[in-house]
Amino acid sequence: MTSQPTLTKAASGQGGTGEPGSSGSGLHAGLKNRHLSMIAIGGVIGAGLFVGSSTGIATAGPGILLSYALVGTLVVLVMRMLGEMSAANPTSGSFSAHADRALGPWAGFSIGWLYWFFWVVVLAVEATAGAKILEGWIPAVPQWGWALIVMTVLTATNLVSVGSYGEFEFWFAGIKVVAIGAFIVIGGLAVFGVLPGVDSDKASLSNLTDHGGFLPNGPGAILTGVLLVVFSFMGSEIATLAAGESEDPQRAVTKSTNSIIWRIGVFYLGSVLVVVTLLPWDDESIADKGSYVAALDSLGIAHAGQIMNFIVLTSVLSCLNSGLYTASRMAFSLGERGDAPRAFARTTSRGVPQTAILVSVVFGFVAVFFNYKFPDTVFLFLLNSSGAVALFVWLVICFSQLRMRKIIQREAPEKLVVKMWLYPYLTWGTATLIVSVFGYMLTDTEHDGRETVLLSMLVAAIVLVIAVVKQQVLARRSKAPADH
Repeated sequence: MTSQPTLTKAASGQGGTGEPGSSGSGLHAGLKNRHLSMIAIGGVIGAGLFVGSSTGIATAGPGILLSYALVGTLVVLVMRMLGEMSAANPTSGSFSAHADRALGPWAGFSIGWLYWFFWVVVLAVEATAGAKILEGWIPAVPQWGWALIVMTVLTATNLVSVGSYGEFEFWFAGIKVVAIGAFIVIGGLAVFGVLPGVDSDKASLSNLTDHGGFLPNGPGAILTGVLLVVFSFMGSEIATLAAGESEDPQRAVTKSTNSIIWRIGVFYLGSVLVVVTLLPWDDESIADKGSYVAALDSLGIAHAGQIMNFIVLTSVLSCLNSGLYTASRMAFSLGERGDAPRAFARTTSRGVPQTAILVSVVFGFVAVFFNYKFPDTVFLFLLNSSGAVALFVWLVICFSQLRMRKIIQREAPEKLVVKMWLYPYLTWGTATLIVSVFGYMLTDTEHDGRETVLLSMLVAAIVLVIAVVKQQVLARRSKAPADH
């Protein structure tokens, strides 16, 4: 563990952001403010919100709103901590680079590689999900062909420049935001009886308390709901990674951190509230069609299934685009800090970490192959062993912020433009809540919570051992010349 980490640029993991056109000069500030704004807004809206919410509603009934509120509060607190550190020192490595300075190289190495592993697996999941939708529209192209096409197109986008990634993400996220906004407005009008042609017996606020009450399956279902929705929030931290390539990193981080509350409140709580008021939570159509498709059908909107497929496809492409970007930037940061091959830190004349992108996408293709060839063995292991990485990341952010606050106050107090509320008590409270979620997952056998935690801990332990061994080897090498 490092005794006195500092806030110098050399330690930041960001590298020199050189002038465009200078080969290998580091990452370029190619993201505009509108890109960062939409990345921040769209980053919290994953395909899991549309696809996975029906399972949560079936488990907890209207009480799933409390599950979303609980996880949403947790994400707001974690993002506030991350925002404090990233606003003081924006870096492409985000929480991994902060952990490196605050807790030691072993922490930055471990959480960086675990996060990279998580997104590589996500690439395979999202590519397959997108391919299924596209095959349904154009069956002449096989599913694996669509997965290949989607991955290739988005890889090319990321290889061109960070600006092209930002532009694609701007439109992908924009479609998601407009779609959810329209859904909330139209659904709200239907619930309050303003929209004509809607069955007023079905669409009503009374759906929150009828059909067994607000918690039809008991209070314990709230915690089970937490396990089902917690991973759909992964991606909120992307804006802090992307800020290192923006025109004004500090402003971008501050803005995205301050807006996280309303973003989660509107897009998650708002849209799920509309679903459970438009239809009774135990309506069969929610389980058969999915919560959002069933809700659109109840409004009498024609081709609701295809509309939702288009929105889900947009979310999938957005997640793929951001996943490849995020994985490559984490690999770039690890390469800069010597925790990955140095080639990962090399950039093209356009400021693109080409090697980091290609290596990430190659492993993504390998994971896609496993998904098609060994879905119930190898890929299931990859999926479960990366499942709890979100909680690992959030926990590391908590412990990093506890120490980084003291470092920033000592060395550069003027950089504390974003501050964690009620420090350190709320930080400790958040860490305790995350550990509690881990504990509850270990008791969950119905939804594979225990298997996910145990396999994720196994992979984390392996990475941690590698990190510690690496650190000891480097320490011996640096000591040998001194002794000589």
